[in-house]
Amino acid sequence: MSGRGSGILFVIAAPSGAGKSTVARGVLDSVPDLEFSVSYTIRAPRDGEQDGQHYHFVDRERFERMRQAGAFLESATVHGNLYGTELEATRRALAQGRDLLLDIDLQGARQVRRGPIDAVSIMILPPDFATLRSRLFDRGSEDEAERGRRLAGSRGEVEGFAEFSYLVVNQDLDTAVAQVRAIVIAERRRTARCAGEARRILATFPT
Repeated sequence: MSGRGSGILFVIAAPSGAGKSTVARGVLDSVPDLEFSVSYTIRAPRDGEQDGQHYHFVDRERFERMRQAGAFLESATVHGNLYGTELEATRRALAQGRDLLLDIDLQGARQVRRGPIDAVSIMILPPDFATLRSRLFDRGSEDEAERGRRLAGSRGEVEGFAEFSYLVVNQDLDTAVAQVRAIVIAERRRTARCAGEARRILATFPT
């Protein structure tokens, strides 16, 4: 981005069914120069998911080799599947001035916060439990047992809201996307990130 140095890592997390991935897609479609951070997972692709675009789909053996080598910024077991974000790829993108959007669970968000890369954390909440349950059932991507596990853990995930820099309630998708978009734009214009731009402007003034 013009006038800034390193890129910004934006982390979005939410309980299953809150719609964070849908919000993330809306933000990526509406914010220029914001890239999706592609995570690794051992789970099978869902309908429409492409390797390297939605996730890097790998087997458990490769994932464990990467984890043992310290290759992940964060990694977690989520509802029985392993997920992880590659550390060096993230560092490289940010060093090139590229802004990244990382869509992960609460475990991963906590690891990022404790890790070596500063991040802007955003939690997406449903308006209430009934809406969360309805959305989880409507998407139909999990069987009944898996839905039950996700719903059982949802209260504990929501209780982590205070750990995040920003909260967005996804009652209306367009409003939620607009709010996350506003966060991205505001974070890009923080004085600390734009000081170089200000100094270049200042240099044009007579002393």
